[in-house]
Amino acid sequence: MGLKWDEAEEIAELLAENHPGLNPLEVRFTDLRQWVLDLDEFDDDPAASNEAVLEAIQMAWLDIYREENEDED
Repeated sequence: MGLKWDEAEEIAELLAENHPGLNPLEVRFTDLRQWVLDLDEFDDDPAASNEAVLEAIQMAWLDIYREENEDED
């Protein structure tokens, strides 16, 4: 059983691993959606995504990004 759209934290962790150092606020939702669909672990209906779902993923990824960059300061 793979990841679903509502598993924002788990998806964000994978995106952070696949795109290290990238600020998620600089990612367009169209790209974000495609990157989620491209994850091997992802297994949900592509049509089930919406702006709120993508924003939740982006914010979870932003938390990871900030934590990683906080460690570098």
